Parts: sequence; C-alpha cells; structure tokens
Amino acid sequence: MNGRPSFLENIPVVTRNLLYVNLIMFVATLINPTFMKGTFAMAFPLASGFRWWQPITHMFMHDGFLHIFFNMYSLVMFGMVVERALGTKKFIWFYLITGFGAVLLHTGVEFLQVQSLIKEYPQYSPQFIYDQIPSVLGASGAVYGVLVGFAMLYPEAKLTLIFPPITLDAKWWVIIFIGIELLTGITGTQMGVAHFAHLGGALFGFLLIRYWRKTGKLYR
Repeated sequence: MNGRPSFLENIPVVTRNLLYVNLIMFVATLINPTFMKGTFAMAFPLASGFRWWQPITHMFMHDGFLHIFFNMYSLVMFGMVVERALGTKKFIWFYLITGFGAVLLHTGVEFLQVQSLIKEYPQYSPQFIYDQIPSVLGASGAVYGVLVGFAMLYPEAKLTLIFPPITLDAKWWVIIFIGIELLTGITGTQMGVAHFAHLGGALFGFLLIRYWRKTGKLYR
C-alpha cells in the first residue's frame, strides 16, 4: 500500500538535489573547514588560492548554521515554484547562471577595491594584497536570482515576513530587498556580507527571465 509522498518527495528534482548537495558540502565543511573553504570557496581570481572550479563550487558552500538555514529555506520555498514554472532543465541553468552572475559582479567590484588598496599601500606587493582578500561562499546570489524569478513570474503573490509580520506583493518585497542590498553595499555596512553578489544574482535572474519572456522561450 502506497502512502502519501513525504515533504522531500514533493520538492521538484532540481531543487531537492540542490538542497542535498548543499547539505553534504556543509557537513563536509564542519568536518574539515580548512580544506573545504580553501578548496571550494571562491578566492579572488588573482590570489594564489584560486582554482578554476571555484566560481561554481562556492555556491554550494556555507559558513554557519544560520547561513545555510536561511538560504535553503528560501531555495525550497521559492525554488520549487520557479522550477515547476520553468521546467527542470531550464531551472538548473537559471540557478547556475544566476549564481555565476553573482560572483561575477562581486569580483568586479572587488577588483576595483583592490586597485585602490594597491595604490594606498605601495609597500606591499600586489600578490600579497590579492592573497588577503577574503573568499566568498554561499548560495545567496543564486537564491536572490530565484527570488527575482519568483517575483517576475508571480508579481502579485502575497508574501508575509515572519518578523515583522507585514504582507506585501512579491514584487515589492524584492524591490525592498534589492534596495537594502544596494544601500548596504555602497555604504559598506554589514561587513562580511557579499552584498554585490546578492545584487549580481538578482540582476542576472532579472535579465534571464526577461530574455526568455521576450523571445517566447520562458515556458519552452
């Protein structure tokens, strides 16, 4: 006798497997953080610790329980809806492209900041400065892409925050979140958070949905 499918079985295949991969990588990071972060987090491209696979692997890495909890919660809640709308193949490309777009914008902004540091501290070699740039890790950029995708597909959907319990249309929440990320990124508040990676994921998510919609390929 077949029972009702479990919650995990109800999650579409790509979203479910993204969840599994992130959890496996997180457990491995708890076991050996030095190796995992040094190998799979995204180092600055000119740093000695950079590896060619890091632009992809960094989006499956997390630093702490709250970091992975909020990212995976958002991925499951919104990713399963977006995946069902776009289809399995299109959604995996959407996720990977927005994650790559996130680190692309983050690295571009970082490069400009590094040039300023090189001029400010001429006593240090450029390579020394490159190697001091913190690595970036996390699914947040791709998740922001998924959030934007959800808001573009279902702009009038009502979303309520846990705290404060305010209900707004999805499109307004996304605009507010992006505005906060832009403000905090420009002002340098909330240090240690890759604000421009979030913005990069959101930007690439917006451009990708818009392109597919304009070319009539959104649901094909």
